[in-house]
Amino acid sequence: MALITLTTDFGLKDHFVSAVKGAIYSELPEARIVDITHEISPFNIAQTAYILKNAYKNFPKGTIHIIGVDSELSIQNKHIAILLDEHYFICPDNGIISMIASEVYPTKIVEINIHNHIESSFPVLDVFVKVASFIARGGKLSVIGKATEDYKKMVEIQPKVNQEKNIIVGGVIYIDNYGNVISNISKKMFNDIGKDRPFKITARRYTFDKINNQYNDIVDFDYADIRAFDGKKLALFNSANYLEIAIFRSNLKTVGGASTLLGLRYRDRITVEFTNPSTPEFTTI
Repeated sequence: MALITLTTDFGLKDHFVSAVKGAIYSELPEARIVDITHEISPFNIAQTAYILKNAYKNFPKGTIHIIGVDSELSIQNKHIAILLDEHYFICPDNGIISMIASEVYPTKIVEINIHNHIESSFPVLDVFVKVASFIARGGKLSVIGKATEDYKKMVEIQPKVNQEKNIIVGGVIYIDNYGNVISNISKKMFNDIGKDRPFKITARRYTFDKINNQYNDIVDFDYADIRAFDGKKLALFNSANYLEIAIFRSNLKTVGGASTLLGLRYRDRITVEFTNPSTPEFTTI
């Protein structure tokens, strides 16, 4: 039985999501459809890449993932189908896949070429659904596209390291439902560059010199009630192993979160500067 996921920026107000699901069931009545999210910020590729990377690996091998974000066909935005980590991804070639492919290289990539037989202003519905259904029936990627080894890399997803290997310059790629701010700096990069050296994290005018293992690490349970620490800022590596700036027990609808209280937004710069223990001061970035 085919398992197909949907990740889009369609929202839930309009008919788009239900139309895509209806088309899938028309092609594959036995299909199982899982919504990863339809609340991607419009055309936000970095957000899509982050969510997809951290969701897909929990699905069974062979799952087919339809990605409908910035999917309008053009010369610069072709459509591709990818076999990667034993999962299939059907998506625009706009950099969405580059965060996943940075760790696991695709087994096969094809540029979808069935558009000549389909006129569409809604490619997720008319093209991606047909490709997904074909794969679900056991079809080969080579039938629906021309093999390629290239795909667009999204530069902003990858942080930069200076020549001296003591500064990582990253940025905000996602803000979650709690207002926690997630950077593109992975725990692996932090450890590989840092090599257990002292550090300073800078996000706007706020700095951190400690990374917590979990949110309530900042609480001194012998000192006060947990509520006394509400609103305290902290840094940690989240469950996806990316550096996160958070507010303890945040709530965007009431007290606020890191994004609102610290004024951090998508693409804002976050830096990590490492120093040798003998160095008395950090340099200015």
